[in-house]
Amino acid sequence: MRRRRSLGCATVLAVCCGCAPAADGDEGRAPGAPTGVTAAAGSATSVHVMWNAVRAGSPVAAYEVLLDGAKVRDVPGSAHMVDVVRLAPATTYVFTVRARDADGRLGPRSAGVRATTPAAVAGDRSAPTRPGPLTGRVVGTTAVQLSWSAADDDRGVLSYDVLQGGARIHTVGGGQTATVVTGLRPGTRYSFTVRARDAADNLSPVSTTLRLATPAGTGATRDTAPTGFRAGTHLADGAYHIDLSWVPPRVDGVVTEYEILLDGRPATSLVWGGSPPSGRASHSFYAGREAGVAHRVRLRARLPDGTWGALSQERTVITGGGR
Repeated sequence: MRRRRSLGCATVLAVCCGCAPAADGDEGRAPGAPTGVTAAAGSATSVHVMWNAVRAGSPVAAYEVLLDGAKVRDVPGSAHMVDVVRLAPATTYVFTVRARDADGRLGPRSAGVRATTPAAVAGDRSAPTRPGPLTGRVVGTTAVQLSWSAADDDRGVLSYDVLQGGARIHTVGGGQTATVVTGLRPGTRYSFTVRARDAADNLSPVSTTLRLATPAGTGATRDTAPTGFRAGTHLADGAYHIDLSWVPPRVDGVVTEYEILLDGRPATSLVWGGSPPSGRASHSFYAGREAGVAHRVRLRARLPDGTWGALSQERTVITGGGR
């Protein structure tokens, strides 16, 4: 395999979980090197990179993901996995990760890990078979251990996605049929499934569903509801729109999806394709052409562990009535 060092077309998409608190006496020190770094091809043109959260005296503001020694992009400090996409097929890459704290101090790079993208397969439209029955057990209050039987594919299974409630929260290589999922919440019920992926990004049907509940922890649970929720209306092109704004919940991970409830029922979903706002977020949606109609509205976030968080406060708006 050849080594490709050009970075002109590589981009990174950030997803999901977990930042550890600082240890006493670490104030003033740069972050340590991330540990547990893994890299596995997700398709012929993408690699999935994961690492453990770093302890630091000052909160970790970002992680720098480096490809063949050059930084690709900053990832929020609350994230610990990314998909590096738009890579070349049949190419070996070396990935490293380093942390930057809130004071701008850069920690050392992690150990390098290699990943090789498979050759592109023209015209491969055959999806892998469904992975075998999913089994598992709870490990402590914030992790579960999962295992399944291998799927089959005419060109070979490249990776497995672990989903919770339909949202991908973890990925492992195609030769792996067991994993430990961390960063879960104590006292929470989960529904896990697994699906297989081949080099052409064909996806198998999902496995059987495994339901597990983590035991309650001893510490206080963070509030998972959006805060500072506001709602109003505006008129545009003869139709009324409901305007929302809120502060995302402070959770261990990146929130990219919200469900909006109108008059007690789900009305629409909001998904950020890129980096979500780091501060106050906002969104508007269609509410009809009739003035003087009252609506009750609230929203909730899909958390990095795949579960839905608590609902925000409920607000009542009247079309044509402003805030």
